Amino acid sequence: MNDLTPVQTQEAQTAAEACGRAPVGLLAELTHKCPLQCPYCSNPVELERANTELTTAEWQSVMRQAADLGVLQIHLSGGEPTARRDLEDIVQVASEVGLYTNLITAGVLLTKERLAKLKDLGLDHVQLSIQDVDDANAERISAYKGGLQKKRDVGRWVKELDMPLTVNAPLHRANIENLPNIIDFAVELGAGRIEVAHVQYYAWALKNRSALMPSRAQVIKTAHIVEEAKERLKGIMTFDFVVPDYYAKTPKPCMGGWGRGIMNVTPSGRVLPCHAAETLPGLEFDNVRDKTLREIWINGQAFQKYRGFEWMQDPCKTCPKREFDFGGCRCQAFAMTGDATNVDPACSLSPIHQDFVQIAEEASKQEAPAFVYRRMAPVKAKAPAEA
Repeated sequence: MNDLTPVQTQEAQTAAEACGRAPVGLLAELTHKCPLQCPYCSNPVELERANTELTTAEWQSVMRQAADLGVLQIHLSGGEPTARRDLEDIVQVASEVGLYTNLITAGVLLTKERLAKLKDLGLDHVQLSIQDVDDANAERISAYKGGLQKKRDVGRWVKELDMPLTVNAPLHRANIENLPNIIDFAVELGAGRIEVAHVQYYAWALKNRSALMPSRAQVIKTAHIVEEAKERLKGIMTFDFVVPDYYAKTPKPCMGGWGRGIMNVTPSGRVLPCHAAETLPGLEFDNVRDKTLREIWINGQAFQKYRGFEWMQDPCKTCPKREFDFGGCRCQAFAMTGDATNVDPACSLSPIHQDFVQIAEEASKQEAPAFVYRRMAPVKAKAPAEA
């Protein structure tokens, strides 16, 4: 069965039904705090502040609920998850309830001692993000000094602790020509997997589209580089390759399909079907402080909204590929057309597909403007009360 049938109440769900519908993974955004200021960050432009974050006990409850729901993998992310001093307590509970734990980190706040402790408590995997393998350019992109050397150290520690390592390599016009060296860097670190993922233009990346958008020729070149490296490194390193939607002809199944396999919990506890879902009007986001993950996953209005096929318009509704791409990205459709039920403009069947492509081509030809760095907006001072 390809879509999820709504149920009336959580109590009506049997254990077998819940497991059959369970999400595979949960992305836990533990905090939006981060020492890096990458201009392509997928966090929302309005970052959540530390005083709104879930407590240690609340995150531990999320881990237990996730396991009870049938989630297999927990991706501990941010911001920078190691900025949380209670990361160890969260990892320990996640491991105790049988979840596979993946730490997605920039690495710059880690020490070998802390990494070893996290492993002892049950951390299964490290996913290390890099900005470039040229020191000066890495510092320019991240607005953080000395980060590349620290990433080398973290990669070495992961290897010494005999833990699996993935390298995240977001690509854009500021680092794209260094892709061969980035792949070599991942091999040098002993990574078993690399994500060569062109930046997707939401949140901070959308603010920086003209500064980040590569040309079509550059994107095609990266595809050739990856294919050659896949063959050369077969049996050594696995590749995940993601092209930017603007140069695609078919939409990707965003998050594996809306409400099908992934749920995202923000630092303050809001539960989302995808990173950018808060950009869509008319969605109600439940909070783990008020409802259980099970109830939210099965009955949550935001998860039901674009789940399955009933919401679709033609050509999506009658398209034979709908069971593979599930309609593509709703956030992109809304951003470009003002209607989240319209065809994803990445699809060649969209009436605005060529306009979408033209945006990318024109942006890539412009002289790259200065980055708008990911920074917490200053707190606005309240007007003094009138006497």
